[in-house]
Amino acid sequence: MKTGKTPKIGIALGSGSARGWAHLGVFQALEEAGIPIACVAGSSIGALAGAVYTSGNLDRLFELAPTIDWRVLASFFDPVFPKSGLVDGKKVAAFIRSHVPQTNIEELPIPFCAVATDLATGEEVRLMQGDVIEAVRASISLPGIFTPVKIGDRHLLDGGMANPVPVSVLRDMGADFVIAVDINHDIVGGRKHTRTARKTRRSQRQRTRLTKIFGETSKLVEAFDERMSRGENRLWNRIRASRDDDATPNIFNVLTTSILILESRITASQLKSDPPDLLIQPELGHIRFSDFSCAEEGIEAGYEAAKKALQSVSLS
Repeated sequence: MKTGKTPKIGIALGSGSARGWAHLGVFQALEEAGIPIACVAGSSIGALAGAVYTSGNLDRLFELAPTIDWRVLASFFDPVFPKSGLVDGKKVAAFIRSHVPQTNIEELPIPFCAVATDLATGEEVRLMQGDVIEAVRASISLPGIFTPVKIGDRHLLDGGMANPVPVSVLRDMGADFVIAVDINHDIVGGRKHTRTARKTRRSQRQRTRLTKIFGETSKLVEAFDERMSRGENRLWNRIRASRDDDATPNIFNVLTTSILILESRITASQLKSDPPDLLIQPELGHIRFSDFSCAEEGIEAGYEAAKKALQSVSLS
């Protein structure tokens, strides 16, 4: 980009649940490249990442990422009697508040917009004032999973239903150059290799943990490598296969994946009609809705995709 002045750069962070870890990797690559972000807009998990980033607390989220497992994730859920959603979201709100000290969006050091969807009209709702926690909570309220959040006289749901990668929002916020992060683009094709990818990731994580504890030359690590190469531990593999059988998804996976597929189609259409100046699309199709324990590989995928995309532009 060649202009007589430094462009005002905005970043649109897309929806995608656990794939949202990739946003952290994108921010890492942008920081290393010395690219200043002047404004941020996010939908769903992108709103959460954006709120933490604009509050100046991204380092704390990086520290937390490797500790997330299914036990930690379960602690965020506060089930309610099924009326308009299965989870109330108050524990999630408490988690967000621990990482975003500011009370109101207008107090954030960097201009920020959380995108939500009006349940009654289906309209996009841009939240740029008021309680930042409630705004993010509304933006991440996936229909059927989280209860809607009432702000003013509106009941709000996941922003990805109306504007999954809010490029248009940044244009209206005055951005001269828009970076968009689409984390759902390969959700359909990427799932074909889900089971193989998961098995490989598990083996790699197990080996990494053993190496950190016992050292690379440990006999235990050598035994692990030998066992995996021979394909032993068949009982454990059968148990894992029964849990991961993509041919018989449970109702939770059906609901969440259906919504994400819909959002990916909306994203493709919107990016075609209103393309960003730079599009970053990490390879994340193998990561499921609730795979928040895949933080390290999500962050790495975002980082690598951003580094590659930045090679094609000049923002100086």
